Amino acid sequence: MHPFGKLCTLFILLPSLTIPGAEAQQSLNGFSRAHSDAERKLETSFRSELSSANLRSYMQTLTAHPHHVGSLYDRNNAEWLKSRFQEWGYDTQIETFDVLFPTPKERVLEMISPDRFSARLSEPALSIDPTSGQTADQLPSYNAYSIDGDVTGPLVYVNQGSREDYETLAQMGISVKGAIVIARYGDAWRGIKPKVAAEHGAIGCIIYSDPKEDGYFEGDAYPKGSLRPRDGVQRGSVMDTDYPGDPLTPGVGSTKDAKRLPLREAKTITTIPVLPISWGDAQPLLSALAGPVAPTEWRGGLPITYHIGAGPAQVHLRVTSNWETKTVYDVIARLQGSEYPDQWILRGNHHDAWVNGASDPVSGLVAMMEEARSIGELVRHGSRPKRSIIYTMWDGEEPGLLGSTEWVETHLEELQKHAVAYINSDNNERGFLRAKGSHSLEHLINAVARDVQDPETSMTVWKRLQLRRIYQADSADERSELRGREDLRVGALGDGSDYTAFLHHAGIASMDLRFSGEDDGGQYHSIYDDFYWYTHYSDTNFVFGRALAETGGLTVLRLANADLIPFQYSNASDTIHGYIDDLKKSTEKARNAVREQNRQIAEGVYVAIHDPRKTLIPPAIEALPIYLNFAPLENALAQIELGAARYDAAMHNLESNDGARLESPAVAHVNALLMEMERHYTSTSGLPDRPWFRHQLYAPGAYTGYAAKPMAAIREAMDKKDWKLADQQIPRVAACISAEATALDTAAAELEKIMQQ
Repeated sequence: MHPFGKLCTLFILLPSLTIPGAEAQQSLNGFSRAHSDAERKLETSFRSELSSANLRSYMQTLTAHPHHVGSLYDRNNAEWLKSRFQEWGYDTQIETFDVLFPTPKERVLEMISPDRFSARLSEPALSIDPTSGQTADQLPSYNAYSIDGDVTGPLVYVNQGSREDYETLAQMGISVKGAIVIARYGDAWRGIKPKVAAEHGAIGCIIYSDPKEDGYFEGDAYPKGSLRPRDGVQRGSVMDTDYPGDPLTPGVGSTKDAKRLPLREAKTITTIPVLPISWGDAQPLLSALAGPVAPTEWRGGLPITYHIGAGPAQVHLRVTSNWETKTVYDVIARLQGSEYPDQWILRGNHHDAWVNGASDPVSGLVAMMEEARSIGELVRHGSRPKRSIIYTMWDGEEPGLLGSTEWVETHLEELQKHAVAYINSDNNERGFLRAKGSHSLEHLINAVARDVQDPETSMTVWKRLQLRRIYQADSADERSELRGREDLRVGALGDGSDYTAFLHHAGIASMDLRFSGEDDGGQYHSIYDDFYWYTHYSDTNFVFGRALAETGGLTVLRLANADLIPFQYSNASDTIHGYIDDLKKSTEKARNAVREQNRQIAEGVYVAIHDPRKTLIPPAIEALPIYLNFAPLENALAQIELGAARYDAAMHNLESNDGARLESPAVAHVNALLMEMERHYTSTSGLPDRPWFRHQLYAPGAYTGYAAKPMAAIREAMDKKDWKLADQQIPRVAACISAEATALDTAAAELEKIMQQ
């Protein structure tokens, strides 16, 4: 049994753990006592409406056919979603955008020496899996936004294709200039692999799924088990990280009359051809490589010796696409607020998929649908939310966040005037609550998690997540902190789903919610991500889907109905403190590393350890990093710690006793200030080299993609060893933090006035 299995058994035997409703006597943050009691009753009605059977029915409909961007079934699903939300009482429209979406025309991969081999490049239908054989409607396996190309060259294995991997290759004396590289999925987002390969002179890139991470090494392959089979392929976009959305309309909505870039000027299309393949197609190529044996950590799960090359394998790669404009269909469903209709709570997921998409995204979409249906029932019985709730079902997420980005760019001015928060979900699995996002929402999501029961244990999802983190902690200090903190920390958001435009471009407080951690996966972006796979190997009875509907719904309802928008800022200032500490530690670590490396070069360490039968090129002497001036950040930190503490204290004073003052009309002015808070972290000039990304606290890394890079303007300059640029960015980031601190002081002063009334 896996250690987590033992742990889960132990959880079930603990009778004294918190259960949902234990906090029912406490007032909800941002609510007066009377309104909190009413909200609790409303939430009980909301929960009673949720049905796992409905989720299953929705999924069966939405995954009946492949529904990628531009397909008939993509539009049909959008129309079906529209009709459901209209039935549930929402004012629902479909908003369309015209976007560049290439589909494959030619895909050729062959080894021409020392042996002949032609890659299969197809996934076989399985008789046990009814929709896997819908070949006429399926997109072939490919990487969207790969440039057209026809190249031949020696093959080089580059592990996962990160910048660090190329540093290792350089030390081994191996160049990829003029070569075709083969990289395995993992580490960074797939689009980073061709980007870094091209920067090092490669002429083509192949990406394959190694069974060590995504196949039989981890467990039984599909259909015996859930993991990726021999011929399974992970499709996906390889759009560069400059900006998401339509490559031809950066920064503006891709409406019919939008001005478009020529294709050759689109910065997010790769500069070398890229193709994804299965491990079945990869094995003959990797087996034909010679050269040095790959480092231990580079070796996958295939029954071969992993060599690096270059050659003797010579490979021919040809990729061409139909570069066409397609229509995306965003479904927008609105519930008008009863008191503050111009304050919007936005909730979203996407409806498009690479193929049938049961896990990604429909598992999360159906949870959101049931959540919305249940809230619609509340309205039908007379309980309309105070603020407007907008449910959004985006199209074109898979190729590059197309539908959500174009919608945000089109409605940017409205959103910055009206949006309170955006709550996102994507795929959903069995396991533990995964919440990432703006730290002003951290306290709220912790409170919600304490009120949702975990489907597999007798505890709340909050308690189960806390115990998991304690189990995984690396030190006694970390475990002590986890046991002592009121709120579990949430991670920062990078890229990878539809929250990106809301948070990083528009400066709207955002949160991404889903459950994960217990499913093995293996179906991701393949023809096997369908209803059969999901109902046999994932959330088979849809109880985690119901848990996500409950989690998302409580979050939306509390944001929509609170007297005072339930943001909290001490957690945010504490997170900023951690970011600044980490920056300072990283600069000192980098300085010490360069100092030690230079010393070892002078001492002759690399000569001494060198095996003369192997190539080793030692690093060059480097200049020590300059000392950065962190004073502006430290001063801004002091400001925001005081501002956050003052605001949170004023908020708690207002909530004290029965919190009746929260019902004062003057609170509306504070809410207007709170809606603007996250915007203060943004800069209209954006990040250096990536101006579309405006948020100065959170951003996806230019070389990580999905993963967040906190304070990216500074951090990425440090990663490039451009210490002068890093020093220049410090006051820019500090200015945004100071602006937030000033705004918090203003809001706190307003709350203090209300307290004195």
